[in-house]
Amino acid sequence: MIALLLLAFPLIEIAMFVIVGQAIGVFPTIGLVLASFVLGVVLLRTQGIGALARAQAELQAGRDPGAHMVGAVMTVVAAILLIIPGFVTDIFALLLMIPGVRRLVWHRLRSRIAVSGSFAGFRGTSGSTRWSGNRSRDRGPVVDLDESDYSRKPDPSGKPDPNSPWRLGKDS
Repeated sequence: MIALLLLAFPLIEIAMFVIVGQAIGVFPTIGLVLASFVLGVVLLRTQGIGALARAQAELQAGRDPGAHMVGAVMTVVAAILLIIPGFVTDIFALLLMIPGVRRLVWHRLRSRIAVSGSFAGFRGTSGSTRWSGNRSRDRGPVVDLDESDYSRKPDPSGKPDPNSPWRLGKDS
């Protein structure tokens, strides 16, 4: 059934182009397609990134970011649907932008979605860590060496170093 729908969808879009083109003319039809493309790009650039940032802020605050994440995903999907040429995809995109439809989709998906994750930040120039949700990864300063600046000399006894981090957890 889904395969049949995927095959029929482009035909439906072509039929809609013909119907709209006959009703309003070729150039206005092309204008509508270009306008929906521009609207999709603007929506993706402005709202998509902001919605993802709001979801991340909810996660950092310890609250459930599920609704914000679903909203962000719906915004991105709506923007992509607007970018794709076609009137049926534009209708689906506009439906996804209606708050009532978003709530309905969220209520239908809430029981199927599990939100989990961690977030690690970056180290600033002063040595302070911003947004560090996982401090166990902080193992000291990073030393940047060229290959010519570093060489490993083997132990004259031929035995591996017992303090090597590669040997932790192994019986020796």
